[in-house]
Amino acid sequence: MDLSESPKEQAFRQELRAWLKANHPGPEPEDFDAWVDYGRRWQRRLYDAGWCGLAWPKEYGGRGASLVEQLIFEEEMARARAPMLINLAGLTMAGPILIAHGTEEQRRRYLQPILSAEEIWCQGFSEPQAGSDLAALRTQAIRDGDTFVIGGQKVWTSFARYADWCMLLARTDTTVPKHKGITFFLVNMHSPGVTVRPLKQMNGDDDFNEVFFDDVRVPAANIVGGWNEGWSIAVSTLLYERTILTFARQLQSRSALRDALLLARQWQLAGVLVARDPIVRQRLAHAWIESEAMKYLSYRYLTQLLRGGRPGPQSSLEKLFWSEMYQRLLDGAVAMLGPYGQLAKGELRSPLAGRLQHLLLYSRGRTIAAGTSEIQRNTLAERVLGLPRGV
Repeated sequence: MDLSESPKEQAFRQELRAWLKANHPGPEPEDFDAWVDYGRRWQRRLYDAGWCGLAWPKEYGGRGASLVEQLIFEEEMARARAPMLINLAGLTMAGPILIAHGTEEQRRRYLQPILSAEEIWCQGFSEPQAGSDLAALRTQAIRDGDTFVIGGQKVWTSFARYADWCMLLARTDTTVPKHKGITFFLVNMHSPGVTVRPLKQMNGDDDFNEVFFDDVRVPAANIVGGWNEGWSIAVSTLLYERTILTFARQLQSRSALRDALLLARQWQLAGVLVARDPIVRQRLAHAWIESEAMKYLSYRYLTQLLRGGRPGPQSSLEKLFWSEMYQRLLDGAVAMLGPYGQLAKGELRSPLAGRLQHLLLYSRGRTIAAGTSEIQRNTLAERVLGLPRGV
C-alpha cells in the first residue's frame, strides 16, 4: 500500500482545495425541505465546475479520473466540511450500475441528470417482510405487452419524497428459486400509482419513506441487466455503495471525532474540564485508534481495487466495522456531556447546538442500513473465512 501521491495527484488536490475554499456553500439549513434545495444547488455548482462523477467516463459527463483522485475528492470534501452530495443514491449506485450494466440508451438518458442533480434517485429494495432477507421481496411486476405492471410496497426508502427515479427490485417469476426470479427496474417516481409516505425517525428527520406501487406501469425498456437478472445487479449495487460511500462516511465520522476532541478540551462539568476525566480520555483515545484503523482498512481495500480487483465481500468488513465504530464514538462523545447530553438538537444550552446528540440518534440506523451487522457477519463468515452456513 503506497500512500504517496504523484505530482498530478498533488496538483489535483491543491486545485480542489482552493476551489472548495472559494466556493463553500455556507451553513446548512435546519429545515429539511430547505436543506434539499440547498443540496441541489450545491451539487449543481460542483457539476458545473467539473467535480461531479470524477471517475465516470468523459462521454457521460465525468472526468475519467482515477480512483485515487475520487478518494482525494472525498478527503478534501471532508476536510472542508462541505456537505455530502445530495444525489448519493444516483452517484454511488444508479450511475455505476448503469455504466456497468445499462444499455447505451439508458446511459445517455440518465447519467447526466444524476450528476447535475436535475433528477434525484432513491433505492427501492427493502420491504416490510424483506429487509435482511432481501430475496424474499414480494413486490411483483407482471408483463403486459411492452410494459410491466408493478404492485407492492417498499420501506426505508431514503429521499423517496424528493426522488424522480427509483432503482426498484420486483419479482418477475414465481416458478424459480427466489434469488432467480427478480428483475431490476428504473421507475419514474412521478408515475400514476406511486404513493410516498414519510417516516419520522428518532432524531426528528424524515428522509426515510415507505412507498406504495399500485398498478404502476413501467416500460420494458427500463429493465437493467435483463429479465430475472435483478439479483446479481442488486448485489453489484450494494458492493458499489459499500466501497466508496463507506470511505466517505468514515471521513465524516473523523469530523465528529475532531469535534468531540475539541469539545473535551473546552467543556466543563462542575468546574472541571471533561478532558481531565480518565474515563473520558480513555474513550476518546479508543475512538481515535479505531478511526485510524478504519482509515487504513479502507486504504488497504481500495489498494486492491487499484490493482485490478473488483468490489467483493470484504466490503462487508468495512461497513460492519465503521457502523459499529461510529456508534461507540458518539456514545462516548455524548456521555462526556453529562446531563447536557440529554438536550436535543437546537436547544439553546446544548453543546455544539446538539449536533453530537443528533448524530448519535442517526447512527443507530447505520448498523441496519445497507445490510444489518448480523448479515455482514454471516457474509464474512461464509464468503471470506469459508465457514459452513448456519442452520
